Formats: sequence, C-alpha cells, structure tokens
Amino acid sequence: MDLLVSARPGRGCTVVGVRGDLDMATSPRLQNSLQELIDAGDRRVVVDLAGVGFMDSSALGALVVTYKALREAGGRLALAAAGPGVRYVLSITSVDQVIELYDSVEAAEAAEA
Repeated sequence: MDLLVSARPGRGCTVVGVRGDLDMATSPRLQNSLQELIDAGDRRVVVDLAGVGFMDSSALGALVVTYKALREAGGRLALAAAGPGVRYVLSITSVDQVIELYDSVEAAEAAEA
C-alpha cells in the first residue's frame, strides 16, 4: 500500500494524517513531509496514526528525529489515534514515554489549544 501523507490546520497545531504502512520504503517520505512543516514554521504537530496498520523501526526513527527537531525549535510533537499494533510498537520501544500519545486527534488538539 502506498503511503499517503496530508496536513491540515488543527486547533493550535497542524494535524498530519498518515495512511498506509510505515516501513523502510515509506518512512523517509513521512520524515520529509514533517521536516517541510518545520521548515515552514510549524511548531506544534500532531501525527494522526489512525490509518497506519504497520510501523517498523525506521518509522520510529523518523518520529524521534522530528520530535527532536521540534523540541529544539521550541515546539512539540504528539501522536494520536494509534491502532493496537502501532500502539504496541510505540510501547515496547518506550517511544510513548518520550512522545505524547493521545487516543484521538481531538484529544491531542485539545491539549495543544
């Protein structure tokens, strides 16, 4: 499945929707999209993971790189709506201890507003 990445204005943040599998082939596209937002001045980003069925270590790396870049710029990265499989990967790698994870995009937006 191809990776689809979209961005829209949210409440106090930019919401990045991701659909497809995040693996070694597609993670660079996600990281580039997120970096473009940072370069354009976005400082609060919520990544909507509801459409992601699979995530590997390269995707985790892309998210951590983005988290660090936003933190250094005085911003914040949050993750939202991860399904059980993705949530498990975030949990066993302890990424969910570093990057805030919300049950829904609405909850993440409320925290940013």
